[in-house]
Amino acid sequence: MKSAAGPRARGSSANVGVLRRLTPVALTALSIAFVAVRFLGAAHETLARTRGGACLALTPDPLPEFLRNGPTPDFQLPDAAGHTVSLRGQLGHPVLLNFWATWCPPCVEEVPSLEDFARKIDGTDLRFLAVSVDDDWGTIRRFFIKGTQIGVLLDASHSVPKTFGTEQYPESFLIDAAGRVRYYFINKRDWSRPEAVACLESLR
Repeated sequence: MKSAAGPRARGSSANVGVLRRLTPVALTALSIAFVAVRFLGAAHETLARTRGGACLALTPDPLPEFLRNGPTPDFQLPDAAGHTVSLRGQLGHPVLLNFWATWCPPCVEEVPSLEDFARKIDGTDLRFLAVSVDDDWGTIRRFFIKGTQIGVLLDASHSVPKTFGTEQYPESFLIDAAGRVRYYFINKRDWSRPEAVACLESLR
């Protein structure tokens, strides 16, 4: 009996010894993992607050109730190449939707910052649609005589802005990847600010 019990007892003691030696290492690993999880969680919360703050830094106006509670209006408009572009077709991508015209002084003042914004988001999953309410493409092409990176669409009927509750320009809407209008801006903004891209990125 003693010879049978002896090896088991010695093996148990050896296992306990190994566990005792591993415990500090295991505890250290668990501590590091815990700290890492807390750090990543805090970093995510900080990033969310920063991006949310970026949107507020752009000083949005109160979102009309029908846009806050109802479905986002859809539209189909031609781009400069004659292709039809729809707002619904942008689902899965955050969108800056801007209504403007070449004859509108604050719109013209806003264009350089929109050009900068368009350059910054080029190659990303962010989208920018600038709906012009000019009468024809000739007017727009003369305005952008050197070309543009802005994704211009033409609404010669002037009907699309009305579905968003506006006939004043410029007005802009930030739409999240699920197709919901999240922020609304009356009059021009400086879209060259880093907060503009950060805000749109937060709407993925």
